[in-house]
Amino acid sequence: MKNIIIIIALSATSALTACHEKTITAWDTIQVTKGKISNTVTATGTVEPMSEVEVGTQVSGIVEHLYADYNSVVKKGQLIAELDKSNLLIEYRSKQSSVASAQSDFNYQEKNFKRVDELHKNGLISDEDYDSALHTYETAKNALDVSKNDLTKAQTNLNYATIYSPIDGVVLSRAVEEGQTVNAGMNTPTLFTIAEDLTQMRVIADIDEADIGEVTEGQRVEFTVDAYPNDIFHGEVQQVRLEPTTTSNVVTYEVVVSANNPDLKLKPGLTANITIYTLEKDDILTLGSKALRFDPTSYTEENKELKLNRLESLHINQKSVWIFTSPNELTERAITLGVSNSVNYEVVSGLTENDRVVVGQKDMTPEAAMESAGGLNSPFAPKRLGGNKKK
Repeated sequence: MKNIIIIIALSATSALTACHEKTITAWDTIQVTKGKISNTVTATGTVEPMSEVEVGTQVSGIVEHLYADYNSVVKKGQLIAELDKSNLLIEYRSKQSSVASAQSDFNYQEKNFKRVDELHKNGLISDEDYDSALHTYETAKNALDVSKNDLTKAQTNLNYATIYSPIDGVVLSRAVEEGQTVNAGMNTPTLFTIAEDLTQMRVIADIDEADIGEVTEGQRVEFTVDAYPNDIFHGEVQQVRLEPTTTSNVVTYEVVVSANNPDLKLKPGLTANITIYTLEKDDILTLGSKALRFDPTSYTEENKELKLNRLESLHINQKSVWIFTSPNELTERAITLGVSNSVNYEVVSGLTENDRVVVGQKDMTPEAAMESAGGLNSPFAPKRLGGNKKK
């Protein structure tokens, strides 16, 4: 007897489980909800200071003193290096002597010319003697000007041996050591690289030509760096450079992203993975794109009782969707769409929040079918037991 009771109990349990797991084919819908639509463009770039200056020297010589090192904070006009000035001082003093000699000769020729000029006015000397005196005077004057210019050049070169910081900033690199000889004969050797302000950084990113049309100045940017994988940094598109770069037949454009760096986490040279938000719209009605692709025509062949209420026409800027209005009736509704990210569309008009739009059919439980139908009785749902008893 106990065995019989157990078998009956198991049979009852199996029947209840089978009833609970029973599925039906019903209309599948999606709900119109308020949300956000955004489009993004991703790329990689390099973190750089907003402004950096390479400090060099215009003269050759031996580096005598260095007053700045890596990471030194410097002010504009601060002494940061000196070259050996021995040869430059000798050159400067030589030019001073040349100026003194030229000045003496000029003074003599000037007085002589004045005497000759007076005699020439009184007809006491010939024109030839006058012209000769004038020529000698002008030559002495020009020689004095040349020697003064040489002295100015020697003074400038002497000043170049004392190197000052051109900006307020931080020394990123130092390229020389004390005692090293630098040669400015061919080009200007770099002594230091100074970044102006490390609390303001930028990212130079390469954007593919397929995406560059969506990128404009002022767009919001988020990016990460490998040094701080859990931190998200924020920035803004500052510039879209027009010069293209072609690498292996791939055309890219440089985009400059400005970013605040108050805690100095961003360091020059870090690789940044950036996301540019080319489209952002919040608190709008959104609808999934598959609702626009639904066509109920094929379903009328399987369900002859299905009634379709079609629109007579649509405006050129309108699309249509289908609403489940009764167990066997679908109604086409015209809607106006706004922005899109290809997955979701903004609904400008034609639908309200919580409207349910038909996207197809699928197998689901009776409870899910009722929910998908928005509370309407599904034509595919089973009748409740005892629901049609005669009184």
